[in-house]
Amino acid sequence: MAADLIVLGPQGLYCPPGDFHIDPWRPVQRAVITHAHADHARRGHAAYLCAAPGAGVLRARLGDITLQALPYGQAVDIQGVRVSLHPAGHVLGSAQVRVEHGGRVWVASGDYFVSGHAGDANTTCEPFEPVRCDCFITESTFGLPIYRWRPQVEVMADIDAWWRANAEAGRASLLMAYSFGKAQRLLAGVDAGIGPIVVHGAVQPLNEAYREAGVALPPTLLLDELKDKAMLKRALVIAPPAVHGSAWARRLGDFGDAFASGWMLLRGARRRQGVDRGFVLSDHADWPGLQRAIAATGAQRVIVTHGQEAVMVRWLQQQGLQAGSFRTEFGRDDDEDPGRASTEPAAGSAEAAV
Repeated sequence: MAADLIVLGPQGLYCPPGDFHIDPWRPVQRAVITHAHADHARRGHAAYLCAAPGAGVLRARLGDITLQALPYGQAVDIQGVRVSLHPAGHVLGSAQVRVEHGGRVWVASGDYFVSGHAGDANTTCEPFEPVRCDCFITESTFGLPIYRWRPQVEVMADIDAWWRANAEAGRASLLMAYSFGKAQRLLAGVDAGIGPIVVHGAVQPLNEAYREAGVALPPTLLLDELKDKAMLKRALVIAPPAVHGSAWARRLGDFGDAFASGWMLLRGARRRQGVDRGFVLSDHADWPGLQRAIAATGAQRVIVTHGQEAVMVRWLQQQGLQAGSFRTEFGRDDDEDPGRASTEPAAGSAEAAV
């Protein structure tokens, strides 16, 4: 509609009255960024706006950029449009973008995490905050009824048991996960008393950004910092998926390997990844979580983006809501997808440091 507050343009989601874009995938003058994952935060924009907790990570990933960091809930006026950022519960600094103009309120969610289990939040970032609005633009990465997450405490207990069994057998435990967000969530949730924790060079700078933001993480070492190599036999090693089958991984000696992702719910994904174990842990909302989040906004119109758009749109329409979809480029560097492991920086590469 011509009067819509947010439309889909060639550069990405665009707010016409404010003349700014949200997570644009092509260079623009003014970009509001929901979070620092590579499919949402890209280089080349003239000016960036993000939530204050995510500023350190965004700078670490994009380098020297013109950045305005806005505290959660604080509003800024952009050409007569009132814009504020609200926690999304996805990763450090992840935000929903609230846009208010002409008496109407729209919210673009970015990626978000709301568990189907009450009280089961991502402890490494601010929990999802429902924002009342007229129109809600929602992600739908796991927008199918089959996607229902177990409570996080149960998943972490399974990971601890796997790590402990490997340690008792005298072999390292290589746990592969995306460097930003998932790695830190794992670190915050495992039992650090089982053994030393080693991280890949792509993970360590992100850990420091989390620590600087006040997130408690256990001590970690780089592989070269582990002086007593015998300690590897009890170590948990957290690394990006690109290390699978690499020379870096072979330095671990005898090890068991696993992958942590929401996609591990699918047997075919586990088999294609070729690992000993798959742990179902996602930083995105599952089917019940998406339903809870959408209902909490009170929105009568919902626009569905990347993921299972058709199924979610049909379900929303059955609930009596006005629903449609935007076909975006989000997800081309998806933070969960084991089939996109090659998008991680190669081990030892210059980009692996960020």
